[in-house]
Amino acid sequence: MSNHLKFFIDGKWVAPVVPATLDVIDPSTEEAYTTISVGSKADVDKAVAAAKAAFPAFSLTTREERLKLLNRILEIYNERYEDIAQAVSQEMGAPISWARDAQAWAGRAHMEATIKALETYSFSEKRGATMVVKEPIGVCALITPWNWPLNQIVCKVAPAIAAGCTVVLKPSEIAPISGIIFSEVMEAAGTPKGVHNMVNGNGPDVGQVMAGHPDVDMVSFTGSTRAGIIVAKTAAETVKRVAQELGGKSANIILADADFEQAVAKGVEGCFGNTGQSCDAPTRMLVPAARHDEALAIARKAAEAHKVGDPRSEDTQLGPLVSQLQFDKVQRLIEAGIKEGATLVTGGPGRPEHLNRGYYARPTVFGHVKPGMTIEKEEIFGPVLSVISYEDDDDAVRIANDTVYGLAAYVQSQDIEHARAVASRLRAGQVSINYPEWDTFAPFGGYKQSGNGREYADWAIHDFLEVKGIIGYGA
Repeated sequence: MSNHLKFFIDGKWVAPVVPATLDVIDPSTEEAYTTISVGSKADVDKAVAAAKAAFPAFSLTTREERLKLLNRILEIYNERYEDIAQAVSQEMGAPISWARDAQAWAGRAHMEATIKALETYSFSEKRGATMVVKEPIGVCALITPWNWPLNQIVCKVAPAIAAGCTVVLKPSEIAPISGIIFSEVMEAAGTPKGVHNMVNGNGPDVGQVMAGHPDVDMVSFTGSTRAGIIVAKTAAETVKRVAQELGGKSANIILADADFEQAVAKGVEGCFGNTGQSCDAPTRMLVPAARHDEALAIARKAAEAHKVGDPRSEDTQLGPLVSQLQFDKVQRLIEAGIKEGATLVTGGPGRPEHLNRGYYARPTVFGHVKPGMTIEKEEIFGPVLSVISYEDDDDAVRIANDTVYGLAAYVQSQDIEHARAVASRLRAGQVSINYPEWDTFAPFGGYKQSGNGREYADWAIHDFLEVKGIIGYGA
């Protein structure tokens, strides 16, 4: 609790310039369990000034020095692993087993991937008599979401440090405690003062101020497309680089030659993972029209097997949604699906019958969803699957690509060449074939309104670098 009311600026835990607080709600009880301070422009100014002052020296550190720091951060992260998992579970309602095995694991995995990428990353290249060098871009404002707190914090902080940048981090004010613990990790690892700074607060008072700050050289933002547009417009005034990972409405094409039962069941599991609160969730399942009803039977069985309940229980699979706002949005969209004529296969509005408090949604499957329906177009961010029919591969690709988003897509087939051919036609930044393991070295980012830039490993390091050509450098 000692640092919940403080920010981490210039190597020290400090009180906000203007005292203001915000309750943090446990979504399983709907009650406040702690309080954080929320910042203002004055706190952002202090944090940016610290990062700016630290940049000249830190930008000149060697690869070996930054590797030593990142390895030390990883060591402390692992020491605080259970604290991080418990924090994520309480702040966003993730089942504790998921918080350990997916949420906290993701932060560790991305730190390991960044370290491995930095070991061999090339920061210079000779082209005749010209030397091309990649240099740290400068002070970076990092704005992260509540749904994958450590995944997104580490996906930004680690490559920024690897590149030689200094940072100001704003974790989500909805799920801020894991971000505070991460900043404690950075302090314990001996991060030079001013290199890592953290200010809590909301979007307008802190995030937007960071995006528009004249001494910030780059903004890396993960969140909704609506908020991303605001960040981009604000950053445009000072012509800074903006990297964004935004919303998604990802299609999962079950091809006619897939192992149908397994493909559908795993698709339900993928959609419902993290209680459906993932930007790359496979929320639109495309199945051959002739097998639509068969798919619904499999999906219903898979959905009803998910145990919804207390995130503190080791065997809970789905916890609550993160907030009242999110719960209300999911309920509204489920009601829209029913009103617009989709077939409610299982689930529906309200909480599961055995739960009378907490932001719990019923695992829901809709069948006979038509392109253009609200639930087919809008990002729901809850355990809600839409099953859509297609006639042939061309029709499936057309439906899959008919969205303003382009973050992820999925293809299932027992014929790898068939799957590859379809994958090559999908307008998405990451396409997964036959439910592979998470690859922390694959580029992650979106086409269209799902954002720009790429995260993970060397792809992320590249985003935090400027390119300089030194002409006449010599042989």
